[in-house]
Amino acid sequence: MRIFKTAAAAVLSLGLMAGAANAANIVETAKSAGVFNTLLAAATEAGLADALATTDNITVFAPTDDAFAKLPEGTVESLLKPENKDQLVAILTYHVLPRELTSNQLPGRTIPVKTLNTGELLRVTKSHSGSVTVDGANVVNADISADNGVIHVIDTVLLPGTNAH
Repeated sequence: MRIFKTAAAAVLSLGLMAGAANAANIVETAKSAGVFNTLLAAATEAGLADALATTDNITVFAPTDDAFAKLPEGTVESLLKPENKDQLVAILTYHVLPRELTSNQLPGRTIPVKTLNTGELLRVTKSHSGSVTVDGANVVNADISADNGVIHVIDTVLLPGTNAH
């Protein structure tokens, strides 16, 4: 129930911003939603926050704080250690596409998409009912516009190497 409430809060807060003119970059948009604190801390620790704020035409599959909380205990703390920076970068870049991809561009089937983690592809599936999943994570709010791209809110942290393509 807690996950649902947080997802609903993310949907409401980002939904309100979706109607506004693009006035903020990906990082600012995520920060103002208030449910991506772990993602933003990880991006800062990995040295990726500036790139997320300034790179044009990107798509971010953004896990909520509750999505990070579903990871085994101690995982986030371990990833934030300086000696695990490469692993953290690999995970975060797996959540980012080097192009804008909105839900209306998806066919009613599974497609592979390239991520910024150059060795990995995501499987994005749009069902005939219109729901979207990314490597099994549910997109709980899609197509949040930012100055430099689009955000899709997801309920699970994506981990490279966990899906066969």
